[in-house]
Amino acid sequence: MKILAAMSGGVDSAVAAARAVDAGHEVVGVHLALSRQRGTLRTGSRGCCTVEDALDARRAANLLGIPFYVWDFSERFAEDVVDDFIAEYQAGRTPNPCMRCNERIKFAAVLEKALALGFDAVVTGHYADIREDAEGHRELHRAATWAKDQSYVLGVLTAEQLAHSWFPLGATPSKDEVRAEAAQRGLTVANKPDSHDICFIPDGDTRGWLAEKVGAEEGDILDREGNRLGSHAGAAAFTVGQRKGLNIGYPSPDGRPRFVLEVRPKTNEVVVGPKEALAISELAGVKHTWAGQPPADAESWFDCEVQVRAHGDPVAAEARVVRGDGDAADELVVRVREPLEGVAPGQTAVLYVGTRVLGQCTIDRTVSAVPVGAGAPVS
Repeated sequence: MKILAAMSGGVDSAVAAARAVDAGHEVVGVHLALSRQRGTLRTGSRGCCTVEDALDARRAANLLGIPFYVWDFSERFAEDVVDDFIAEYQAGRTPNPCMRCNERIKFAAVLEKALALGFDAVVTGHYADIREDAEGHRELHRAATWAKDQSYVLGVLTAEQLAHSWFPLGATPSKDEVRAEAAQRGLTVANKPDSHDICFIPDGDTRGWLAEKVGAEEGDILDREGNRLGSHAGAAAFTVGQRKGLNIGYPSPDGRPRFVLEVRPKTNEVVVGPKEALAISELAGVKHTWAGQPPADAESWFDCEVQVRAHGDPVAAEARVVRGDGDAADELVVRVREPLEGVAPGQTAVLYVGTRVLGQCTIDRTVSAVPVGAGAPVS
């Protein structure tokens, strides 16, 4: 097969490309230039897609003896990921830019270009597995190593995208084994730190970055009953579940800490309350997709697990698609068996059946497990 290896400059994508070469495929490496700041430099493990990363990717490709190119997707990345991130925060939502990047850049724009150029598949260094069911349909599954599993951030992939994707690291027992293999191959990225944080905010100061992009205007901090408790310097800087930085100035009547329960961008208000009020019993979203074949009867309740964070634990749930009336969009509704804490609109809910990724939705609304005015749940 003719394979396009997406090479980020890290150890995982380099080893994935090497394994594709070992498998006898015709491999071409490509690094995605996503930043408009051409001189962006990497700081330790913060950020990715920097000048150093591009050079590391080129060195790995040269060692593997494969052609290497840099594709400039900075404009599309700015529109589809960065601008989306800003717009979501302005709307009082908590987005996951890695999900948007996988959805709109790595497995949409890149895959589309790859297929147009005659490639059969795109290879990445993600830790996930693709299997076939009895009928030959491709399915996305968790990686063998739970701690490194990245199937959550790939939950946005569709059946068509899975048909042209390959994750050679999915069955690898540990990251240490990948690093050892890289060292054995002579790859200079063998001990390179993993990247973390939001790649376009490499200093990690999301609040400061948002204040600069969105602006900050003073507004009210309210309790669940609508009583004013204090003020804030800009609602966009707050996310559901946040505890620090409220600066109300006095404790709650019961002495317990307060948490952000809701962000209201239209009125520039932040609603706070006790930790147990973060618990939700239901979530739903209209932007949903299936990673492969959908359930046989998606409009009837089916058992599953739901995961709402990349490194979160899945929880038992049931889900179904509710058809919208008239022009209203269909909605994927998920009810959790036990209350789930700290879930915010804008996050992605990924559904699993066993190790298989069934599908996902961007959360539009949640239903609290603790009604307004109710006391703390009895344990």
